[in-house]
Amino acid sequence: MPLDADFRKRLRGIGHRLNPVVTVAGKGLSEGVCAEAERALTDHELIKVRFTIDDREERRATVREFCERLGAQSMQEIGKIALVYRPNPAADPRLSKLREPAG
Repeated sequence: MPLDADFRKRLRGIGHRLNPVVTVAGKGLSEGVCAEAERALTDHELIKVRFTIDDREERRATVREFCERLGAQSMQEIGKIALVYRPNPAADPRLSKLREPAG
């Protein structure tokens, strides 16, 4: 699902103030990491993920695999941090980083 440039820019702006909620280390994409990322994406829609992989090409490949496994899109990669987005129309507005809570 291609996103327009203005929406991507908005997501990067929101992501600027986020902290990484998931870390992918040397063991790669374990079931525990994927489960935690799944929960975080369902709740928040937009998350930062830290990839502590030193080799740049391996890190990029891992980011791509991470997004494919979770049905998400990488919005931005800076160093070892990736900003990952997956829409959830039924997201709780109190948890989602994209929706303002009512009231």
